[in-house]
Order: sequence, then C-alpha cells, then structure tokens
Amino acid sequence: MVVDEKWNKKLKDFLKRYHQDDVLELANSYPDKRSLIVNYDKLEVFDRDIARDLIEDPESVILSLEFALKEMDLPLPKSLDSAHVRVINIPNRIPIRDLRSKHLSKFIAVEGMIRRATEVRPRITKAAFKCMRCDTITYVEQPGNKLDEPYSGCENENCGKRGPFKLVIEQSDFIDSQKGQIQESPESLKGGSNPQSIEINFNDDLTGLISPGDRVIINGILRSVPRALREGKSTFYDLVLDATSIERLDKEYDELDITAEEEEQILELSRDPKIYDKIVSSIAPTIYGNEHVKRALMYQLFSGVVKQFPDGTRTRGDIHVILVGDPGVAKSQLLRYIVRLSPRGVFTSGKSSSASGLTAAAVRDDLGDGRWTIEGGALVMADMGIAAVDEMDKMRDEDKSALHEAMEQQTISIAKAGIIATLKSRCALLGAANPVYGRFNRYESLADQIDMPPALLSRFDLIFLLLDVPESQMDNRIAEHVIQTHYTGELMQHKNNISSSNITQEYIDSQMINIIPEIDPDLLRKYVAYSRRNVYPIMDEDARMHIVDFYTSLRKQGEGKNTPVPVTARQLEALIRLAEASARVRLSNRVTIDDAIRTTDITMECLKNVGIDPSTGMLDADIIASGISKSQRDKIGIIKDIIRTISGRSQDGIAPQKEVQAEAEKSGINAEEFEAYIVKLRAEKGEIYVPPGSDGFKLAHKR
Repeated sequence: MVVDEKWNKKLKDFLKRYHQDDVLELANSYPDKRSLIVNYDKLEVFDRDIARDLIEDPESVILSLEFALKEMDLPLPKSLDSAHVRVINIPNRIPIRDLRSKHLSKFIAVEGMIRRATEVRPRITKAAFKCMRCDTITYVEQPGNKLDEPYSGCENENCGKRGPFKLVIEQSDFIDSQKGQIQESPESLKGGSNPQSIEINFNDDLTGLISPGDRVIINGILRSVPRALREGKSTFYDLVLDATSIERLDKEYDELDITAEEEEQILELSRDPKIYDKIVSSIAPTIYGNEHVKRALMYQLFSGVVKQFPDGTRTRGDIHVILVGDPGVAKSQLLRYIVRLSPRGVFTSGKSSSASGLTAAAVRDDLGDGRWTIEGGALVMADMGIAAVDEMDKMRDEDKSALHEAMEQQTISIAKAGIIATLKSRCALLGAANPVYGRFNRYESLADQIDMPPALLSRFDLIFLLLDVPESQMDNRIAEHVIQTHYTGELMQHKNNISSSNITQEYIDSQMINIIPEIDPDLLRKYVAYSRRNVYPIMDEDARMHIVDFYTSLRKQGEGKNTPVPVTARQLEALIRLAEASARVRLSNRVTIDDAIRTTDITMECLKNVGIDPSTGMLDADIIASGISKSQRDKIGIIKDIIRTISGRSQDGIAPQKEVQAEAEKSGINAEEFEAYIVKLRAEKGEIYVPPGSDGFKLAHKR
C-alpha cells in the first residue's frame, strides 16, 4: 500500500504524543498482545480532518495508522508487522434497525447483545497453489468466502497452464476467524417490535473474546454480501459488519472498572452504621414499603460465598428468592429494578418462556456451515448475574422441570442433536408467582395455591408472601407515596414538553426527595461488585453457634412421634448464605453474631408465612418440600385405612361413601376436609376410584 508521507508523519506524531507508553507496552508483550487501543476523542482533538476521514473512509485511515505504528522507532529490536490499531468510542453509533445503504463502507458502531457465536477457525488469506505440471508456486489473495484458484494460469512462463493446481497448506497464510450475531438489547425495543440482528466477522486477536449473552458495542466497517440463489446472484444484499474493536457494556462483577475516587466512596459508605437501611431504601424507591422483601433482594445482590472443595464439588453461594402474592403488589417492578442493578441481569416472563428459551437450544448454525450449535437461553445469559422470571406459575410443567438442575447445581446439561454439553448458569434466580385463584387464602397451604412443583419451591432460599390486606394507615401512606410519585412525573413531563412552562428544576428536585435513591444506582452496582470481588467472610464462633442453635431448636419440634419436621438441611444452607451476604453488605470479612441474628429473623419471617400448617399452627417443612403437611398426610392415611377396612369386609369390595364419611368423622375429619382429601386421592394421586354405577370407593392397585 502506498501511504501519503504527510499523513504518515502526522499519524506518527499522533501516536508519539498520545500513545507512546501504550506502544512501548505493546512492543513488550508482542506477539501475545497485538492490538493498540486508540480513543477516537484523542484523534479528533489532534486532527479533526483525520477523524472525519476515519468515519468516511475507515479502511485507508486504519491501514495508515497501522503503517505508522510499524514505522515507529522502538527501543526494542522488535517489528510490529502484525499489529493492529483498534479505534474505540466512535460517535457514529447507529441502532441495528436503522442501518441503511448510505452506511455501507462507513465506520460505524452498533450496540446490542451477542446472540450467537461460532467456533474460532483458521481462514486462508493468501493461498499457495502448486502447479502439478511444473511444481511452480503461485500465490493468490483470498478476499471472499470462496477459494479462488489462479484463473490466469501458472506463473511459470514456460508452463502457463490453467491447472491442475494443488493447495499447499504449509506455504499459505492463515488468520483466526469467527462469525457472530449481535441483536438489539431487549430493553431498547419499542412495544410489539421484534429484535433485529446483524452478522459480525471477527478476525485475528478479536476472535474468542465474545460469548452468547455479552452486551457489547461493536465498532467496524459495514459491508454488503449478495444473497445466494439457486439461479445465480440476487440483487438483494445482506449486511455484514467487519469488526475492528469490541467495547463491553455489561461487565461481570470481576470486570467492572472502579476508579480510586469511587473506591474511596465505597469504603466510606461501608463505614456508615446505617448502610443496611440506605441500600434497602435505594432498591426500587418508587415502591412504598415491603422492607423485608427489599432486604432479601439486597442479600441476593451481594450473595453468599461460592465454595470449591478439594474433591471437586461446588456449593453455590447465590441466593434464590421467590415472591408470591396478590395482584398489584409491585412484584414485577421489583424484579425489573433488581435486573437493572445487576451487572448481568436478564428478565423473562414464564408464560412466554419455553424450557429451551430458559436453558439452551440446539439450532442449525446458519453463520457457519450448517452444523448444529448450542444457543444459550436466559439462565445462561444471566451467568454471574441475576435471572428474573415473572409469572413462574404460568409456565408449563416441562419448562419448570428444566429449572431444577440450574438452581441447585448451577449447570445446564444438554444432550440434543448429537451435542452433549454442560453450560454454566451461575446465577441467582428471582421469581414471581400469583396464587391459582387470584388472591391468597391464608387458611390453605402454599402448595395448594401455587401451581408449582414442591421440589422446585424447596430450592428457593426465601419464599415471600405479598398480601394485599386493607389497613387504613398503611393504605393512606401508600396512596400518598403513589400520588407524589406520579405528581413528580407530571412536573418533569410538563417542564420538558411545554416551552412556556414556569416550573423550575429546584421545585421538581424538592418534590423528588422520597423517590430519589439514597445511593446512586451506578455507585450501588459498583459497591456490590467491589464487595463480591474483594470480600470473602469467615464465620465467627458465636455466629456459628447461633445458627446451629436456631436450626436445632426448630428441629426439636419434630422429635415426637406425631409431630411434623419443621425445617430441613436446605434451610440451614440458606442461613449460611444469607449470613455471608449480610457481612458482605458492610464489606466485612467476618460474619458476626449480628449477621446471624439478621439472617434468622428474615428466615423466621418467611417460615411463619409459608411453612405453617393451617390446621395445626405448627411449622412443617413438608408443606414446602412435598406440598402436603404432616397433618394432611396423616388424615389421608386414615381415610385410606377406612376404605381398605370397609371394602375388605364387603362382598363386592366397594366401600360406600356414606359409611366411609361416617367413620372419618369419628376420627376428627369434618365433611369439608373429607371432600378435599377424596378429590386429592382421586384426581391428583389416583389412589382410589369410583367403580361405574356405584356410590362407593375402591383402592387402586398400583403396580
């Protein structure tokens, strides 16, 4: 390539002035590191004409920059022949759905979520062809996807034949290549529109940096590729972006950049004795009340400590929470707010999510050569973050069963289309569900009112009931808060949209006191990231003893012959995770007795709501674990014994309903309970049936 000397001198001057240290660092780590990152803003400050030409004619400017980089005087005896210049922060950011023909060959940036990525494979850039007649090697550049042979024939003047040729792999030039697909971020979509996507080409050291679920900005040159038809080439072209640099948007907790000033702010916040209340009030401040739920969501954000043991086993640190309650108690708003606070949050609704959409799907790879490939679902995309699933009760049973492994083992095993793989889903699950009959009935068990398998419910560390109970003082406070929130919104819209508005910003700020979070969401996100990155608490002896005493005291309630089991070891593990999260909130490497007390208080709050048998008033873990309390199970057993006894002494083996009900009443089972248990035994469990033409019961003989 011929480079203008004037440009070459200017670009060398630019690199020396702004990137001298970066070039030296690149030379030290070359060839392991092969890219120099250049900020567009610096280039624009240096020379506005070059910056403008970069947008209009990116290929020549980037090649000139790379040529200037190779020509620079280095103190080391090294040559940066294969080095690249990667330009970031370009202003020409265009939504994927707004890409048009006028953007072809321009330098643009697109923002979105990586939907799919192929394997990294070598692509030939210069092919060496050996003439089979005279053994002469002819080199042919390979700009496209189809391998071009030497059409002009052999380079040997004495031969000049047009083949046959043999490709010599050893003397050809290859480059790493990968294809990807970027899709519009779900939160940027307008109502009713489908997310649009564009294909991306990654080359050399940009390959292998992205994975499905990453939210990124891709800077590159927009190209067009003709659609292939059986009859020939089409007049319609598909858009492809040749990536020149990648900028990450949502970073995992370990990758978030925290400046020295922000770190000082974080440490100062952690020393505040009211840090717990400040964080709780910063979670969804537009929603009034629900303090205990927001406290649980705070613990979920900070999470417990992941343990890796020498035998290879892993214990999760993520805390799973489910909110069950009446309509209109702001469950969905809480879910959406937590997703925004998490560096990698994914929101989905149970009714519109399939098992493959939540976990992973096997799809034909239309980016590569048509092979089957794995496409990550919502739980994979939320890896190291939080997955919020609304309307969990509306999911189909087969979709719910897909969550079991993802919640406890935090992996997703796939065996589809000849692919056997295990994907990571190290995320905390935040669910929301409504009672089956619209509103919650406090006199019926939780499992009877939520259309969810008990085995799935038992995997949640905390289960909250959000009840809409009329109470004049609370209703008054909620009404005032909601009215104030809407009034503030009205003021902002009036000021922004009416030019003659006399409303001042000071007045708006004075009205927003109750709905502005005490801690800015961006700082809170970094506070959480700093804690998860740097704090690994160890439990004090008295904290350990408090949790053990709490657990054993609850277990003692179940020591009698006819008493239920109040809690299981799953609740004990949840206590440990919550105590560790409580210590992380104040950036402490010690779990103190105060953390243990906070943990047992919030756990007891949950158990009182969901683990109490309505007929006995005792704590019963079976309500969560199996869906039936011990008292219910005992009464079902009594009814089965009565049917067995009466049918055994009758000639036709049928136990008349009136006789069975009379005996049940003698055992303390009233008519309403009897009807409910008969329905459970017939419809749900299939353990009894009514023979045709009779008014009695028979036990079903199961094989």
